[in-house]
Amino acid sequence: MRERKYTVASSGPKIERFLRPLLKAAGFKLDFQIVDGESVHPEVEDPEVVVKLTGPDVDLLLSNKAELLLALEHVTMEALGVPSDHHALLCFDANDYRMLRIEELRLSAAAAADRVKRTGTPFTFNPMNSRERRVIHLSMRNETTLRSESVGLGSHRQVVIYPAGMPSPPQPAGSFDRRPPRGGRR
Repeated sequence: MRERKYTVASSGPKIERFLRPLLKAAGFKLDFQIVDGESVHPEVEDPEVVVKLTGPDVDLLLSNKAELLLALEHVTMEALGVPSDHHALLCFDANDYRMLRIEELRLSAAAAADRVKRTGTPFTFNPMNSRERRVIHLSMRNETTLRSESVGLGSHRQVVIYPAGMPSPPQPAGSFDRRPPRGGRR
């Protein structure tokens, strides 16, 4: 068993001190519980600490592919100074969204793989965050006749499934992210 970097005892009070006033100031009708991490799919996502949100405003958190839930998670981690390579160790959830989304992505990957095998044409997923792209890549890892690749930049990054022997097309000229680097302009 690996040594834990984050525990409810060490991280819980910090999360509580940041998140409770934030939710109150934003006017959300939400409560949360900070618990030890558990995962149905540890090969995909194995958090050490999970913040489980509940309450009347949970539907707001989960709308638009849980955009607000993921934003709260990200802002909390940035405020606490959690290094980006540790972000997968802490996660926010509501109504088992994470587990359901992993299952949805796995089914989508299987359907896309079948389509690529049948047609020989690459399949491009809509843009998704790094955790979701990882689920697709892991779902494809045992496919010998197919391969997956992430393309694009920033919030436009997508997964493409190709037949194994098909080369990747070159990235179009000017296909760079026009936003300033993180932390503002330098």
